[in-house]
Amino acid sequence: IKMTEENNGNSTMEAVQSLIKKKDNMEEQIKAYYDVLEDQGVGMEGPLVDAEGFPRADVNVYQIRTARHGISCLQNDHKAIMVEIEEALHRLHAREKAKRDQDQAESMEQEVTLPSPFARVDAVSQGSPACQAGLRVNDEIIAFGSVNTRTFQNLQNIALVVQHSEGKPLSVTVIRNGQKTQMGLTPQQWSGRGLLGCNIVPIQKL
Repeated sequence: IKMTEENNGNSTMEAVQSLIKKKDNMEEQIKAYYDVLEDQGVGMEGPLVDAEGFPRADVNVYQIRTARHGISCLQNDHKAIMVEIEEALHRLHAREKAKRDQDQAESMEQEVTLPSPFARVDAVSQGSPACQAGLRVNDEIIAFGSVNTRTFQNLQNIALVVQHSEGKPLSVTVIRNGQKTQMGLTPQQWSGRGLLGCNIVPIQKL
């Protein structure tokens, strides 16, 4: 029986399962041949000639020789397919590991490529517009309306945006626990001071 390499380097689980099915079929064929030998009362090594050198008349010599030859060929094929299955599983596991590593690298890259914050929230008053928007102490600001890391120069930039946006929602993006979080903040009069009810301090650039 001549084996054909069906996976052609394609180590999908389907290819591995196909190889395992072939292996199972071989094992069934080997067992069937051994059953023939058992029925005849001889094994792989039992003599097929009598004491005088003539073919034994009490057994089917042709059937035994066919079975022995079949077992010999199939056992070689079986060894080969076991190696093939092992290699295919190794490739499959290596590919899965490579994909996991790539996903991890991409995840790390996304964290690394977060913009540098230009300001930090160091106080939020209860019941204020900032509090209602979900702004928290230690949030690091990377975008406040039209102000971002590239355009920020000083806190006056934020003050101007707030003054011109009273009653209008502003998009604010912060980094919180290493994750980017976006929220809508509407500057407006409230029971406390200012239009936001939070204190923002600039982050010193190194």
